[in-house]
Amino acid sequence: MLPDIVRNYSVAEPRLDRWGLSGNWIVGGERATLDQANGAIAYRFSARDLHRAWTGTGRQANPLQGDRGRQAPGENHGADIDADGNGTVAATRLYQLVRQAGDVQARTFEIRFLDPGVQAYAFTFG
Repeated sequence: MLPDIVRNYSVAEPRLDRWGLSGNWIVGGERATLDQANGAIAYRFSARDLHRAWTGTGRQANPLQGDRGRQAPGENHGADIDADGNGTVAATRLYQLVRQAGDVQARTFEIRFLDPGVQAYAFTFG
């Protein structure tokens, strides 16, 4: 993979503890930057919480939609998205995307960005 150039990515279903990109991203050594609207990051995990470090463009917020668009996360939504899976990247910080309410189970979470410019850093778990 060549770093720091725009590439079109596509991931159907990542394996457990793996992630993948969809859409046009610029992937560098420390972050991935969305180059065009409607890009996504999918992650398959087994933990109570899923967090991701994000930053926006600094001039505008980046609306996001979570949980693969198949169904709303409902009671499993994190502090930074609502039960319908909507949220906004408005500052550089760690965002809580999932907080599983019941028993922890493996699940795939996809976050889709409606605007370009968001930068993704590390996933963390709780």
